[in-house]
Amino acid sequence: MEGPAYNPRTVEEVFRDFKGRRAGMIKALTADVEEFFQQCDPEKENLCLYGFPSEQWEVNLPAEEVPPELPEPALGINFARDGMQERDWLSLVAVHSDAWLLAVAFYFGARFGFDKNDRKRLFGMINDLPTIFEVVTGTAKKQVKEKSSVSNHSSNKSKPNSKVRGSESQGKYSKGMQPKEEDDGLDEDDEEEHGDTLCGACGENYASDEFWICCDICEKWFHGKCVKITPARAEHIKQYKCPSCSNKRARQ
Repeated sequence: MEGPAYNPRTVEEVFRDFKGRRAGMIKALTADVEEFFQQCDPEKENLCLYGFPSEQWEVNLPAEEVPPELPEPALGINFARDGMQERDWLSLVAVHSDAWLLAVAFYFGARFGFDKNDRKRLFGMINDLPTIFEVVTGTAKKQVKEKSSVSNHSSNKSKPNSKVRGSESQGKYSKGMQPKEEDDGLDEDDEEEHGDTLCGACGENYASDEFWICCDICEKWFHGKCVKITPARAEHIKQYKCPSCSNKRARQ
C-alpha cells in the first residue's frame, strides 16, 4: 500500500502523481494482464486495483480506516472476473480505474485548495492523455481516423457509416455519432450509400435525419428510438449491446 505523507500540492505534482498511477494501472491491464487476471480470484474477498505514483500496480483489499486517506478504487472487481468475457471485464475495470484516477487527482486539488484556474489547468493536462479505457480497448488509436468518417447534423443526429460499421474493434464506438468538421453536403451521398441499411429491430431503412446506433457485439444497426437510446445517453455508453445480445449473455 501507499507510504504515508505523500501529498502532491501543486498542479504539476498532482499531474505527475496521476500519470504514475495511470501508467501502473495500464500495465496491469495490458503488459501484466495474465498476472492481474490470476490475482483477481473471485474466491477472495472484495479486491481493488491500485495504481501508484511509482508506475506500479497492486491488487489488494481496501483500506480499513474510514474515511480512507485517499478515495478507494472500485470494490470487488474480482467477483465479476469469471462471469464476463475477459475483454469485457478488462474494459469495465479500465472504466472504473479512470474514474478513480480523477477522484484521486481532484481529492488532492480540493485538499490543497486549487482554485478554478488550477482545476481547469489540471483537468486540461489530464484530458490530453487517452483514458485507460481508450488505451485498453485500442480506441485511442482510432479516434483520429473516426473523426474523418462520421457526419455532422445540425440536429446532432447521426447515421451509419461504412468505415465505422466495418471496423472490427470492440472500441469502435459504433454509435458513430461524434460530429465532424465537414458540413452537411455529404448527407445525400451517405443516404444513398446506406439506404440499404435496415434497423435490426423494426426492419425499416436508414434515413439521414434519424439517430442510429450499432451493437458492438452483432454489429447490427438500430434506430435509437427502437432500442430506447438517445444521442445524449449514447455519449456515455462505452460498449453498446443490443437487447438481443444482452439477453443472450444473461441466459448464459
